[in-house]
Amino acid sequence: MDFLQRQLVEPLSNLLNTHVLIYLLIGGGIYFTVRTRFIQIRYFGRMLRQLRRARHHDGGISSFQAFCVGLASRVGTGNIAGVAIALTVGGPGAVFWMWVVAAVGMATAVIEATLAQIFKVRSDDGAFRGGPAFYIERGLRSRAGGVVFAMLLVLTFSTAFNMVETNAISGVLESSHGIGVGWTTVVLAVLAAPVLFGGVRRVAQFAGSVLPVVALVYTVLALCIVAVNITELPAVVREIVGGAFGIRQMAGGFAGGVLAAMFTGVKRGLFACEAGMGSSPNIAGAATVAHPVEQGLIQALAVFVDTMVICTATAFIVLLSGPETYNPARLGAVAGASLTESAVAADLGSWTTVLMTAVVFVFAFASVLSNYVVAEANLFYLGGRRLAANVLKVVTLLSIAFGALAKLTLVWALADLTMAVMAIANLLTICLLGKWAFAALKDYHRQFAQGMTPVFVASRAGLPGVLDGDIWEPAERRQVGALPESLTLRRPVLRPSSAPAA
Repeated sequence: MDFLQRQLVEPLSNLLNTHVLIYLLIGGGIYFTVRTRFIQIRYFGRMLRQLRRARHHDGGISSFQAFCVGLASRVGTGNIAGVAIALTVGGPGAVFWMWVVAAVGMATAVIEATLAQIFKVRSDDGAFRGGPAFYIERGLRSRAGGVVFAMLLVLTFSTAFNMVETNAISGVLESSHGIGVGWTTVVLAVLAAPVLFGGVRRVAQFAGSVLPVVALVYTVLALCIVAVNITELPAVVREIVGGAFGIRQMAGGFAGGVLAAMFTGVKRGLFACEAGMGSSPNIAGAATVAHPVEQGLIQALAVFVDTMVICTATAFIVLLSGPETYNPARLGAVAGASLTESAVAADLGSWTTVLMTAVVFVFAFASVLSNYVVAEANLFYLGGRRLAANVLKVVTLLSIAFGALAKLTLVWALADLTMAVMAIANLLTICLLGKWAFAALKDYHRQFAQGMTPVFVASRAGLPGVLDGDIWEPAERRQVGALPESLTLRRPVLRPSSAPAA
């Protein structure tokens, strides 16, 4: 395993992340930010209002549930363990580049979620399915491309990403409470099995009821730590900004420099917020909305909450803990989620250990469940039925066990590699299909500016091509994005289209 990691996984991951992904991710985010005229700023208030009215739905899952499931996928160990690892490897400056990824990533999230909604289909179980595989086939007219992406995503989200989450859980339970990995594995499998076999709606219900509460608890913890150390906050901000640009005297002499901070921050930022990776559109495409842009705004808000709120909370927790807990010159024994947990205990006392363990457990467990939703959507695209879905559930449970036993470095290396490949493919795709999302945004803004409640009708939206299917047509025969029974897609695979290319 060590040989495979050193000779293949890490070199390939470093190549893709440092020479391709970092420029494509930030460059694409800037492009979408400019083309949408800084939608993440202009429409931020609209995002909040849209979230408040996103609970009503007819068919599929609600927009709010999609927000929570998407947030569950984002808010996992990337927010607790990932940020701590970024601080360990890249220093405080890595946090700044995580902010950059999220800031421009909000615009990217609007585009990919809007495309997922435009090109979504409806399965024979009444649920919507959408995501990169669907818009690659329906938008780029490439079934082969969609199949490759779907296969990669099923493999990644049913194995590598779940291994990362359960590795964090087992590490925290063992280091803080002395609970053996075997017991952790059994408990995780027992808890996950009934939710997984309950289907997408069961996962959505769990995420919608549990995750917002736990995220709020964690944010309050961070605010308490900031309040206790309020006089040190300006110095921490200087460390973050200074470290991002290699100003050694401001960054506390961290030896990694600007490149280490940038590369680490971009990788961990992408893993945390998932903007551009191609995972969250699979969840966004499952929602029932009146206009595709509605879900785009919801997903952009999830990026903000994930990175600007929760990841920042973790960074402040660790950086305010003092040199006894966080010292880049002598880290190694404590890393990942255990570092964050130790930092909270250093500021607020040992009583927080149990609370932080619960937070890490819920974040990681919710991510495991939402990862399955992403994998299942792509299994459906590949033609998988009940048997295939059950096999996927078993594979997910096995990855839970293996992730709890595997080494932290190997798990993260595999996740970084597969994440980079998916992100590169998805970013190139949404750049090519961006004109569809821009047309939908223009249609949404026009209706909104006229004081109307935006409703998407494909034939009137000024799209750059003919949209297959009847989900968005005709308006008088559907209810808030729902498809009439007579037009329901009965097959779990897409039929070849004869419509002209976009």
